[in-house]
Amino acid sequence: MEPRSFPDGFVWGAATASYQIEGAAREDGRGESIWDRFSHTPGRVRNGDTGDVACDHYHRYRDDVALMAGLGFNAYRFSVSWSRVLPAGTGTVNQAGLTSMIGLSTSCWPTRSRRS
Repeated sequence: MEPRSFPDGFVWGAATASYQIEGAAREDGRGESIWDRFSHTPGRVRNGDTGDVACDHYHRYRDDVALMAGLGFNAYRFSVSWSRVLPAGTGTVNQAGLTSMIGLSTSCWPTRSRRS
């Protein structure tokens, strides 16, 4: 087998979805999402699994971002947990939820080696 190489400028990274990784489902004013409702409905998900704890990225995002940087990743695509930022779906912004999203995004900047 011949070794393969990636072109110059190739970006290594990771992508996550907030419900699948965040956890902390009942913390800091987070509202219910459609995935909460779906996963808590009996018979919808094998073994009754939910994202209530998930990977606990909500509490561990600094360590998670550091791990990605240590692996040489220079991109991280994450989704905003809108049920945390706007718990009722509209109206008042949940400051704790907004602060958590800002914390996650700013934790990525010091480790970014490539600017778009």
